[in-house]
Amino acid sequence: MLIFSIVIFLITMIMMFISTLISKKTFMDREKCSPFECGFDPMNYSRLPFSLRFFLIAIIFLIFDVEIALILPMILIIKSSNLMNWLITSFTFIFILLIGLYHEWNQGALEWNN
Repeated sequence: MLIFSIVIFLITMIMMFISTLISKKTFMDREKCSPFECGFDPMNYSRLPFSLRFFLIAIIFLIFDVEIALILPMILIIKSSNLMNWLITSFTFIFILLIGLYHEWNQGALEWNN
């Protein structure tokens, strides 16, 4: 088993070394990194401004969405588990979620207009 692991490791290292030798060489060139506008210099900046507020709301949504996905199976296991343990676990999890929601609300992360 040890010899097999060493052989796999060596084959992997050889493949990685060969891929770096064969790979396309990249170098920073101003002309290649700039956007193409019919051979002219760009009229304006190619990046649009991104709202950091929107990004924060999206991250908060993803966090709470994953937590909802963790809560839903708790309903299915209520019959097969001890009721007292289930209640303690469920209320602890929901309490932690509510503390996080209160903290985000208190910090002003949920206000879109500011």
